[in-house]
Amino acid sequence: MDDNFFIITTTNDLPGYEIDEVLGEVFGVMTRSRNLVSNMGAGFKSIVGGEIGAYTKLVSDSRTQAVERMKQAAVDKGANAVLMFRFDTSEIGGTMNEVAAYGTAVRVHPKKS
Repeated sequence: MDDNFFIITTTNDLPGYEIDEVLGEVFGVMTRSRNLVSNMGAGFKSIVGGEIGAYTKLVSDSRTQAVERMKQAAVDKGANAVLMFRFDTSEIGGTMNEVAAYGTAVRVHPKKS
């Protein structure tokens, strides 16, 4: 199997693959603060409505980095897949955004036909 092979899925199992070993829970957390300029811009934008691009980018980048941290935690345990993948987000102190990516690290191999 390719060393770069890695699957992340929200499902409990992985059709076409057999689970060799369950390695446990893994997670990646990313916390970012919003800067004053973004907060002011968002305040003005909220008056007229519409998407707040700076916040969309902040959340998207945070999710990407949280997933990468989770994947690295899984690789560190010897996994080549994460099952039952989920996100959790929260606000901290009204100025920070936390994103957690988590799931179950497993080692899998393709089923033989």
